[in-house]
Amino acid sequence: MKKEIDKRGEILLEALPYIKKFWNKIVVIKYGGSAMQDEKLEKQIIKDVILLKYVGMKPVIIHGGGPEISAEMEKRNKIPQFVNGLRVTDEETMEITEMVLTGKINTRLVAEINLHISEGPGNGVKGIGLSGEDAQLLRVKKHRVPELGLVGEVEKINPEILTILLEKNYIPVIATVGVDEKGIRYNINADTVAAQIAISLQAEKLVFLTDVDGIFRDYSDTSTLISSLNISEVKKLVKSGCVQKGMIPKVESAIQALEGGVKKVHLLNGKYPHSILLEVFTDSGIGTEIIT
Repeated sequence: MKKEIDKRGEILLEALPYIKKFWNKIVVIKYGGSAMQDEKLEKQIIKDVILLKYVGMKPVIIHGGGPEISAEMEKRNKIPQFVNGLRVTDEETMEITEMVLTGKINTRLVAEINLHISEGPGNGVKGIGLSGEDAQLLRVKKHRVPELGLVGEVEKINPEILTILLEKNYIPVIATVGVDEKGIRYNINADTVAAQIAISLQAEKLVFLTDVDGIFRDYSDTSTLISSLNISEVKKLVKSGCVQKGMIPKVESAIQALEGGVKKVHLLNGKYPHSILLEVFTDSGIGTEIIT
């Protein structure tokens, strides 16, 4: 019993310098659709984000929803199609995408935040749902690959609404639907959005919650997980083919974020309980961190 108590105490003490270091710092969390497949785990991730807020950090959640969008398409006998990992988005697919991202997932995550906030200290912290349409948060242009249809590329971020909400103790939850100058709605890659928002807020950290443990020297061998890399090293791994295909967009977004002023990027398996807390508040972490 004493050993167990000592171990718990050591874990709490290990977290203390990180809590002090990241007090009042912004952390952008990209919650990938592939990591959202377990309802119980999703609730735990939200609790972890709330804990970040209560120990003084300023979390912002950017969420995907690819698997749920595909499932809804299949219900309508519509076959999902992709080009270079991006969803081909016609008008019907855009309607489905917006319905799933803003009407279903975003609402669900915000409701979960507010449920637990109401059970905690009454300091006014609340979740609030946004999409790129709100306050012109995400201004986009049509993607350069025309066959993608209504897929956009981020042209401009307007962080003003996020800055105001963070100052008022809200946890923003952002669905990745953006608009162009004519008000046409577009589907946007969530990894890219997360990087651009992190840059616009000059975030301390950008965290990608995925369904893999991080970056491996040999992606077929889980014992080769790399705990820390700099930009130069990760570029070499991408060029050598060591970074697996599904991780490439995240790594590219990570590099973009770091070159834009974000201090550190983390790639974690969101299917592990408390993965955010273990990465942020322990010496060894559990995923891959990328630094400048």
